[in-house]
Amino acid sequence: MRIEKDAIGKINVPEDKYWGAQTQRSLHHFPAGHPWPEVVISSFGLLKSCCAKANTSLDLLETNTSAAIQKAADEVRQGKLNQHFPVRVFQTGSGTHSNMNANEVI
Repeated sequence: MRIEKDAIGKINVPEDKYWGAQTQRSLHHFPAGHPWPEVVISSFGLLKSCCAKANTSLDLLETNTSAAIQKAADEVRQGKLNQHFPVRVFQTGSGTHSNMNANEVI
């Protein structure tokens, strides 16, 4: 296990997982349901890649940071990181936990 820290505090996260503190907390608080379908996970990758490109074109994101985000997002889109998206479909209704899972992995 590794220790991740955020505004809420410290939490143990499995060493081999790409997600962080917020995803780990989500697994504890929202255990019901099933994981997102692979097509939804892939869509997160496409969305994050496009956002990185757009923010770079507006000079809001440095090129090297954008390239790293796009590379990781493309791996998500291709299904290479599906095992790092454990957040369940049933959350609070806003999708915040799924979005944070994508942010932490990418």
